Amino acid sequence: MRTETAWVFTLAGTIFTLALVLGVWKWKQSLTSPDGTAHRYVNVAHNAGLMYSFATAAILAPLVQFSGWPSAVNIVAATMVIAMFLVTIGNYIRLGLEGETDNQMRDRRSSLRFVLEALVVCEIGGTLVLLSGFVSAQLL
Repeated sequence: MRTETAWVFTLAGTIFTLALVLGVWKWKQSLTSPDGTAHRYVNVAHNAGLMYSFATAAILAPLVQFSGWPSAVNIVAATMVIAMFLVTIGNYIRLGLEGETDNQMRDRRSSLRFVLEALVVCEIGGTLVLLSGFVSAQLL
């Protein structure tokens, strides 16, 4: 296994562990809530953590492992994607802790546009780099 693939799997496991901890937070809020549900963004943080951990392990890691690009390119591309996953989960955690909104788009901060643009560039761009490395090595 390539070293960068091992790092991606390690980060996938870390994100999965974070999601499990967020699940405990969600469960505790559900137990104490009059309607039996957690705050919307506690739920979203938990679900996003689960989905991002699986996307990291099931998609990003194999793309890195079988990429034709040099390790440095794979590391930068994977780091861009995973960093944005973590920023997103962190934002959902913040919104859950604050408990002030159930819709971040309706009640957005001025910095949200910049963050969303960075997410688009880093997540899609990093994935396209990894995907093109995979295609160049495995299909061409």
